[in-house]
Amino acid sequence: MTNAGDWQGGVGRNWAAEWRRTDRSFAALTPRLVGSALEQPGTRIVDIGCGAGELSLALARLRPDARVTGIDLSEALLDVARERGEAQSNLTFEQADASRWSSTDSPPDLYVSRHGVMFFDDPPAAFAHLARVAAPGARLVFSCFRSASENGWAADIARLLPPPQPQTAQPLGFPPGPFAFADPDRVRICLAGWTDITFEPLDFSYVAGAGDAPVADALAYFQRIGPAAAAIRNLPRTARASFEAKLAELVESRLAGGQVTFPAAAWLVTATVDPSGR
Repeated sequence: MTNAGDWQGGVGRNWAAEWRRTDRSFAALTPRLVGSALEQPGTRIVDIGCGAGELSLALARLRPDARVTGIDLSEALLDVARERGEAQSNLTFEQADASRWSSTDSPPDLYVSRHGVMFFDDPPAAFAHLARVAAPGARLVFSCFRSASENGWAADIARLLPPPQPQTAQPLGFPPGPFAFADPDRVRICLAGWTDITFEPLDFSYVAGAGDAPVADALAYFQRIGPAAAAIRNLPRTARASFEAKLAELVESRLAGGQVTFPAAAWLVTATVDPSGR
């Protein structure tokens, strides 16, 4: 699991250091998410879990009549976002927990997020809050991963790891994590205060390595971000060395056309504030 404390700490710092690679990994997804967001009305746009700001920047540039606010827990990521967006006059960034955030100005009429909503500690409460502080008829557009088995970058790496220890009990509630929103039925439960919920499956190529040395580039990326990074941090030394050797073989096997890529699968979710639930 990746929770709020992780994003405020080491995870957030790693993503801030690797923002160019993380943006690249979503390069085939982001334009489709931006296009869906631009189809929605809205001039007061809030980007939930904005990270290093790529989605916020794109919307601010493409909708100059709108005011865009990016919200994130990580100051390290926000430092990057602010530097990237300093020339964009209709764009601001705030350090905040979106599940408790509210506007000091006019209420938002469009929420967007690229894979930032799966990390709420209490998703139903968070989405109910966002609906309450939004304008009537506000829209929501976000992307999230489908199941781990459909995402090769996760499934292939998981097969290199020792079998997980059996759990005596399942976590209660809605534990956060990258695949927390894989199940549409679960997402519908989480989207308290929202209606007209739609799911569009998006399959895309997850770019892990490129440039002059794509294999080394991908290995450097995986050593900082995602399940491989967690394994390298937590495995005993002998197991870690074996894992790193297998990871190098896996990455090499995914090299084609000058890039290391893995299949990836996401949902593009849209919803509208439910006037009866406000």
